Amino acid sequence: MKKRLTGVAVPLGALYTKDNSVIGEFGDLKPFADFCKAAGISIIQLLPVNDTGTQSSPYSGLSAFALHPIYIRLSDVPGFDALYKSDAKFKKAYDDFIKSQKYAARYNYDAILNGKNALLKMLYDASDEGKTGEAGTELSKWIRANGWVKSYAVYKNLKWNYMQASWKTWLDTDRLKTKEEITALWNKKAFKKEHLFYAWCQMVADAQFKDAVAYVHEAGLLLKGDMPILMNEDSADAWACPEVFNQDLRAGAPADGDNPTGQNWGFPTYNWKNLKEADYGWWKDRLKNASKYYDAYRLDHILGFFRIWAIPEADLNALNGHTEPYASIKKTELYELGFDDDRIRWLSQPHIPTSAIEDITWNHDKAHQILAIFCDKIDGEELWRFAPAVQGSKAIEEADLSELCAPEAIGRVKQTLVDYWSNRTLIEISKNKYVPLWTYGQSTSWGSLNEKEKTALTECFDDLNKKNEKLWKKQADEIFEAITKVVKMIPCGEDLGVGIECVPKTMDAHKILGLRVVRWCREWAEAGQPYVPFADYTPLSVTTTSVHDSSTLRQWWEDEKESVKAFVMANAEYFGIETGAEDGPLFTVPKEEIEKKAEAVAKAEFSPELAQTLLKASATSASQWFIPPLQDFLYMDKSLWLDKAADERINVPGTVTEFNWTYRLPCTLEDLSKNTALIEKIKAVSQR
Repeated sequence: MKKRLTGVAVPLGALYTKDNSVIGEFGDLKPFADFCKAAGISIIQLLPVNDTGTQSSPYSGLSAFALHPIYIRLSDVPGFDALYKSDAKFKKAYDDFIKSQKYAARYNYDAILNGKNALLKMLYDASDEGKTGEAGTELSKWIRANGWVKSYAVYKNLKWNYMQASWKTWLDTDRLKTKEEITALWNKKAFKKEHLFYAWCQMVADAQFKDAVAYVHEAGLLLKGDMPILMNEDSADAWACPEVFNQDLRAGAPADGDNPTGQNWGFPTYNWKNLKEADYGWWKDRLKNASKYYDAYRLDHILGFFRIWAIPEADLNALNGHTEPYASIKKTELYELGFDDDRIRWLSQPHIPTSAIEDITWNHDKAHQILAIFCDKIDGEELWRFAPAVQGSKAIEEADLSELCAPEAIGRVKQTLVDYWSNRTLIEISKNKYVPLWTYGQSTSWGSLNEKEKTALTECFDDLNKKNEKLWKKQADEIFEAITKVVKMIPCGEDLGVGIECVPKTMDAHKILGLRVVRWCREWAEAGQPYVPFADYTPLSVTTTSVHDSSTLRQWWEDEKESVKAFVMANAEYFGIETGAEDGPLFTVPKEEIEKKAEAVAKAEFSPELAQTLLKASATSASQWFIPPLQDFLYMDKSLWLDKAADERINVPGTVTEFNWTYRLPCTLEDLSKNTALIEKIKAVSQR
């Protein structure tokens, strides 16, 4: 942390060498480190490399501890050469696998995963453990040093036997296991060989990764890992450590302009109360495990350590979510504001008029029959409230209405009911305790209030927000104080889009580097949303030009011209535009003239020269580290461009396709290392 450094971010699977056209592997970090050293790059930042099972997303972890076997180099596994020479069946299987995976711009995750898994099993079967079903001295020692692997191995074996189905669908005898029962199952002789296979794979992966890390360090480079805050609900950790998670809540994000119903990520939230009582042991172990490989780590969605947007498991969208932790309004406080029980019920429970469904079915009786499935009718009125048995919008979506609705009307009826489910001002979070719905201002009950009532509730909500900020800061302080000091790794945090006052102050207090994406680093609350000058970036931060969830530098330039124009205006000097500014921000050249020139620059086609200008400008930021993705560096050589900029991005959020997370370099690392012109350009950028 004493020097300002330049790094590069890359998914491990993207690395491509002359001898390995299948998928980037742990061993490929070695030639990549050689390239980085030659280009003056000091930090290699990887996307997560934990086991994600059948999911290609590295942020959908099957384990917080296990490495992904897909990154194992088969030819470096002990016993490979002997088996390849002596076993014709293995030789053919391996050769066919390699031939089937010809280089392509995106790799075939499923085919590679299945092919490698089959070959690893053949290698394991030929090992001493595979032959005897007993752990040898080396594996036994490794298992003792990595106690998490026992529950992971049992989970993986059960998942294999259940055809990769989620553990939540398993038989109760397998779904609900105590730690003692998991240990007993691990030791069961009938399954020992299968369990040891998964432990053996982890030992092999660990050895290969450590070997690559040692090479990276010998080259004088740092390795930065990525730590997803959340775990997949279908993970070994969620199954074996239920006390760590809140399985009745799902993490996500509240409604915003791009997501009017919010985001439900489907991952369970953490039970911070239990974690605190256990001195955050699970998180400490997770960081200690990561410290075997990394010098620094990125905490994904660091806001989640302050507060997470928690959605009831019974809901599909995120509208009825709330923050965890939260401050609430007591019923007695609502009484004091002048609201009686009937008014509180009106505010906190949706009231559905019969006409809302009758307008779709055109049949009064059918509307009653449909509403009666989900609701209780209010005596003497054509008005309904959801029955206590309805806990969320999933019950509405899963209901069979085929006998009551025409097929074309079912979707509209369900959507209307789902909309009414979130048509409320308050959520009763626990008995007689309430929080405001995030979108309460759009509710029918809020619209029915007079101005005095709205003012009273608004002041109450504002007071609640102040209490919440204190709660969130207190929680984050306690967590960071406990976990960041157990390892020497440098902590970084993904704090994009955070508008909570306590977050930057708390991160600074715990020496956690924030993230600054140049195209989004603006004063969003000010008129015109001006860009923050590079010199004003927080020193305790990491600057980057793009992230794995965003477009690349080239696609941004081509597709978002208004943003590009504003960026050029704010950084006119880097683009050769005369402003007349000397030692201050005042322009002596007319603004209209600068704007005209900036517009001309923004309209220009993206080019290697523009890429170099953007990278050099971004590298001048006051941030401690500058770590753009490799794609943005490659733009300084047009021969390395794909035909379409959209094909060069890593992930398109909100989509699940074979495209996501399977990006590959457009050339081998050997050719990259010979590209002296590009290396010199990168070196010019990295000299911060």
